[in-house]
Amino acid sequence: MAELPSESEYEAEYEAEPRVTARQVGVWTLRVLREIAETLIPAVIIAIAINVFLAQATQVLGQSMEPTLHNTDRVVVEKVTYSLLHGPRRGDIVVIDLPAEEELLIKRVIGLEGETIEVRGGEVYINGDLLVEEWTFRLGGGSYGPATVPPAHVFVLGDNRGASNDSRSFGPVAIDCLVGRAWLSYWPLDHFGFVD
Repeated sequence: MAELPSESEYEAEYEAEPRVTARQVGVWTLRVLREIAETLIPAVIIAIAINVFLAQATQVLGQSMEPTLHNTDRVVVEKVTYSLLHGPRRGDIVVIDLPAEEELLIKRVIGLEGETIEVRGGEVYINGDLLVEEWTFRLGGGSYGPATVPPAHVFVLGDNRGASNDSRSFGPVAIDCLVGRAWLSYWPLDHFGFVD
């Protein structure tokens, strides 16, 4: 039968094993924290830059854009087009930040600066001619105008005209109040796709 090591042999073996000092733990902790900071700080800066300058996500609240967008749909709003390429165009679905409203609004651009707009029974007349709308919308709601859209403004309506708080109530919207153009619906997944 093999002999068990003596107590002094155990102690000698224990003393021979390397010990981790408090200094080594501190150095290791600092290295880990530095690596986390080197990864997280740039990621946060990039995320903020994207959100401020390129795109942001927002949620549709209410039924004013049905059947195009539905209550609680989540969409990506791109911010580059209007600041670098061109101004809003008729038919664009835009996200609006009005000082008088608590939430962001999502509406469709209908009238452009200098145009005379009139809405009767949910149908739109631009400079006296009926607008042929190539998108799906629901008639209804109040009348408006005729009134001319001022410079650097757009006239917006919801696609669900009977259930929309839009330019018929708050007037034309300054282009400076446009957050950007609704670009992609991403949630729920069965509504995934580009916003027309």
